[in-house]
Amino acid sequence: MLERLADIAGIVGGLAVVSAVIFAVIQVRQFKQQRRDSAAIELMRILQAPRFVEAYLTLGQVPKGISAKKLRDMGRDYEEAAMSMVNTYETVGLLVFRNTVSFQTVREVSGGILVALWGKLHVWASDVRREQNSERFAEWFQWLVERIGEQEAKAPTEPAYKRFAAWQPRG
Repeated sequence: MLERLADIAGIVGGLAVVSAVIFAVIQVRQFKQQRRDSAAIELMRILQAPRFVEAYLTLGQVPKGISAKKLRDMGRDYEEAAMSMVNTYETVGLLVFRNTVSFQTVREVSGGILVALWGKLHVWASDVRREQNSERFAEWFQWLVERIGEQEAKAPTEPAYKRFAAWQPRG
């Protein structure tokens, strides 16, 4: 009889351990999702911040493929705007690489802006790399743009107003 009770206790103990492991896995997944959601919300805040918007509008006047010299000739505000964008997208690129922010979220929210900005600033970034003798300048910005370009080549993103035209709010 004691042997049977010991067997039952062993089974119950094993089930308790398995239940605890399952609970821990669920908790870790929920924590990771909360972290990704928080990071996505913070990304939205950054992209809506007055400094970001001001830099974006300033760079709207810059032609594609502008050199460092020509950008500097336009005035200090233009290079500051370019640096602001590089700093922002360096961070975003690294966060995507580390899976803190999902690639798809960044692609949906900022993909077009990223590609357009890199089109304007890639020559300037190359010039700065040469001046600083460092290939690491704007490295994550470039990496992110290249990944978005690869995905767009495979499966272009249709604008949300077309892609989700049939969407209805849940009731």
